[in-house]
Amino acid sequence: MMLYEQHKITEAFRLYSSLAVRGYVEKEEMRLYLVDDEVRGLVDHFAHEVDCTVITAGDRLYLVPKVMSSPHHVTNDTLKRLYFPSKYTNADIYLVYVAIIVLLGEFYDSYQTTEPTRDFLPLRDWLESLSERILALKNLDLEELEKAEREYRYNWRLVVEKWDALDDLRETARTQDGRTNSRLAFLNVVRRFLEAQDLVQDLGEDELALTEKSRAIVQRYYMEIEYNRGLLEFMYQLGKTEEA
Repeated sequence: MMLYEQHKITEAFRLYSSLAVRGYVEKEEMRLYLVDDEVRGLVDHFAHEVDCTVITAGDRLYLVPKVMSSPHHVTNDTLKRLYFPSKYTNADIYLVYVAIIVLLGEFYDSYQTTEPTRDFLPLRDWLESLSERILALKNLDLEELEKAEREYRYNWRLVVEKWDALDDLRETARTQDGRTNSRLAFLNVVRRFLEAQDLVQDLGEDELALTEKSRAIVQRYYMEIEYNRGLLEFMYQLGKTEEA
């Protein structure tokens, strides 16, 4: 077992504590993690003990939960309270998750690709891709859908119902915000959440790009079936099924 000097343990714990409180640290604190192997090893160990991973992206270091059981995992109730309209239910949050999966899928040509294959995504392309995959879900027979729900522990029928309840006839409304009950307004709500989390960048003209943080998360663990529970592969297969 490796023995660490007391000041190394103290420095590492101080850095980990900053990560645990804010979810990230800036360039100055990040430097110690990058240059000191012992501090880095300790911080990674602390993160592992709470089912998290530490990633570097640009001038920031992030603490990212790997599983829902992690104490740093953000619950649905917290998401609803802090980031989404008060009318949102758990079913709306499930649809948010699916929308994010589809967005990531539009930047990567398969669920095992580690580098993006496009630079930006128009909002309308995101809308079209999400619509296609939910239509593919609707086209599954009941037995297949129930099997998918058991396998991925996801209520796909509820996702379909929520999407269908959004008014696609109002997509041309001039103002698309959380009060507008349309699919495009829903994606705008998700976009604002992703921007607040530094996961997408608004390029203007309704075009979105991935940030260094989101690319790092995808490369480090999001594409691993152990963590995404096969959801990405399932969504890609849906897309191929719909296009066939």
